Amino acid sequence: MLDGRAQISRPWSPRLILSGAWLAFLVAAALLAPWIAPKDPLAQDLFLGRLPPFWVTGAEPGYYLGTDSLGRDVLSRILHGARLALTVALIAGSLTCIIGATLGLLAGFLRGWVDIAISRMIDIWMAFPPVLFSILLIAVLGPGLTSIIIAIVVIDWTRFARVIRAEAMAQGAMDYVASAQVAGRTRLSTMVTEILPNVLPTIVVLLTLEMGISIIVEAILSFVNLSISTDDPTWGGMIAEGRTSVHQAWWVLVFPLVTLFFTVLSFSQLGEGLKDRYDPVLR
Repeated sequence: MLDGRAQISRPWSPRLILSGAWLAFLVAAALLAPWIAPKDPLAQDLFLGRLPPFWVTGAEPGYYLGTDSLGRDVLSRILHGARLALTVALIAGSLTCIIGATLGLLAGFLRGWVDIAISRMIDIWMAFPPVLFSILLIAVLGPGLTSIIIAIVVIDWTRFARVIRAEAMAQGAMDYVASAQVAGRTRLSTMVTEILPNVLPTIVVLLTLEMGISIIVEAILSFVNLSISTDDPTWGGMIAEGRTSVHQAWWVLVFPLVTLFFTVLSFSQLGEGLKDRYDPVLR
């Protein structure tokens, strides 16, 4: 018979380790970008335009992933672009989580007119196409980091509210909730101390997914020149530029695209891995 410690101690899944390692590496690279980037990401030299990566014939020392059409170092621009992507992911994802999860908990547990009001608001919000809505908001607010974060929060809070509402309704029907109320706990206390811990794994999964979605939204807006200044390095802007010269300089498109893909995938797998490890139901 296994004791409690043996049951709680579960091996770390490979996807949790790999996704966490990639994101930790990316965060460290973004924080240290001003010191580890080999070149100035904004420095242009037309004589060094479209240099290939270091392993391809014709490469120049110091330009490890090549240059774009203006002679800007691709690796340095990817590192500095990671700073913006992770900033948007952290701030926009956290704000979206707080707003959406709070409204979802209130709607799912309190029910009644609170549930009706929040549910109707969710239905109205979800009637707008998210990408077009974000472009419209940026056009009204103007390009910039703050505008991107506001657009993501305004659009994506419904994702949290809808899922957490359903989870809160399911947990509210459990016997432990009725026992807490019979013991004299207030509804607010029951929601915070009983419901919230049991929906927290779902919130964590949604948060990591939202961080990945936030990065995609920022990349889309950068792709259509609705993010920050076009001079500043962004993954979406690099992809847009690389698309026009993919046959002459494939590395300008491929490297930021691969970085974006692995980052979004890692956020997704990190959430699923954390849920598998710490969800009390699965344990």
